[in-house]
Amino acid sequence: MSVATEAVFAAEQTGEYAPIRLNHLAYVTHDTAATVKFWTEVMQMPLVEAVMHERVPSTGDPFPYVHFFFRMQDGSTIAFFEAVGLPQRPEPTHPAYRVFDHLALEVGTQAEVDEWRDRLVAHEVDIIGPINHGIIYSVYFHDPNGIRLEITTPLAADWNDRPEVARDIVGSWLEAKRQAEVSGRAADEVLRQAIAARDSH
Repeated sequence: MSVATEAVFAAEQTGEYAPIRLNHLAYVTHDTAATVKFWTEVMQMPLVEAVMHERVPSTGDPFPYVHFFFRMQDGSTIAFFEAVGLPQRPEPTHPAYRVFDHLALEVGTQAEVDEWRDRLVAHEVDIIGPINHGIIYSVYFHDPNGIRLEITTPLAADWNDRPEVARDIVGSWLEAKRQAEVSGRAADEVLRQAIAARDSH
């Protein structure tokens, strides 16, 4: 068993120092006005805090910025920074980055996801879905900054409490990558075979 695989099997439960909840997740915006409009009107999250500084406190970088926060029902927040003169973010080097990097926000029921779909369409927001993933049910869309968003609801009460399944799957992934490296075979080929083998059981 590799060191990485051993680490997966050791990660069994939440530790006493694990964070309590999400405080905020922050993104860059080039348009504060459009961002505030979208997150307050479409996402229904109030603007609850903002700060402006002439330099970045954590690094000392000397550019002025505004940092502002929108609150969800549980008190966690989504935040944005704007600093003038920033170049546009470079295009991703692979299309997977546009899909995998996303923010998923939970609502209470499948019917609420459908209501969100209708609400987004009414606001002329392009959507994908709804999609039934088996464990969750979701719609996908983008905010004015190009951030991929997901509105989702669990379809299984224990969807985020399956540590044995998670360790088994991550362990299988790591082992297939190790086998590819040792054998010199293409990693995607070995991984596809490992996925097919799991799916056949």
